[in-house]
Amino acid sequence: MRKLTYFIACSIDGYIGDPEGDGSAMIALVDEEFFEFLKTEYPETLPTHGRRPLGLDHLPNKRFDTVVQGRGSYDLALKEGITSPYAHLREYVASRTLGESPDPNVEIIADDLVGRVRALKAEDGAYDIYLCGGAELAGQLVDEIDELVIKTYPIVLGSGMPMFNSRFSVTEFTLESVRTFGNGALVRTYSRKR
Repeated sequence: MRKLTYFIACSIDGYIGDPEGDGSAMIALVDEEFFEFLKTEYPETLPTHGRRPLGLDHLPNKRFDTVVQGRGSYDLALKEGITSPYAHLREYVASRTLGESPDPNVEIIADDLVGRVRALKAEDGAYDIYLCGGAELAGQLVDEIDELVIKTYPIVLGSGMPMFNSRFSVTEFTLESVRTFGNGALVRTYSRKR
């Protein structure tokens, strides 16, 4: 069975963006060492429109062949005129309001999100599924998340969009690894306790 991995950037106080979801304050902290880590360990999480100008199109997928993202995350790309931000992956966007997909590579999941994700997880394959965000989507899929990869940046936002927007429920994970970087960022990997 394939894993659903929530690969997310957050502040020290657990926010993935400002109240509107803008996480650019964290993106600004990505230095050469951290970018090299992303290219080496998680190349498929770099959006296609960012990979091309950097000459990274040749990088093979290491972990994921599928991405699931929420409407808010997808809208960030649409505002820039990008209809397939992860063209190197199978793309799914969870949205009840988007209607028809603006791109043939992007499938809209309008209903039974949990059922669709369970079907994706049940597929045969060597690669896992990248849950791109945001808080609403992660909240809806919290029971399906098998792994958390949390990129924590050394900033405090004070308020904003949490990692999960869901009902109160204690969900346990086991710490698998911690990697620290010279810019003060750290990446924690957790697996779900079942």
